[in-house]
Amino acid sequence: MAAKRRSTAKPRKACCMVSEMLEEMGLDRERTRALRRQVLQGVMLMCQWQLERMEDAPRPRRRRARRVEVD
Repeated sequence: MAAKRRSTAKPRKACCMVSEMLEEMGLDRERTRALRRQVLQGVMLMCQWQLERMEDAPRPRRRRARRVEVD
């Protein structure tokens, strides 16, 4: 078996690697932040729309059970 070598360099942090990947894809911090903001605003808008639909919807009337005679 070959002996394992240990790297003397510090391991890279995951957050730094993600930042580098985003930069390579053409997404800088400001662009990413703007996209995140747009997504969150879209989710908020959808939730508000759902709440308005719930408030405007007519409530179903409760039906009473029918009395049936059994022989």
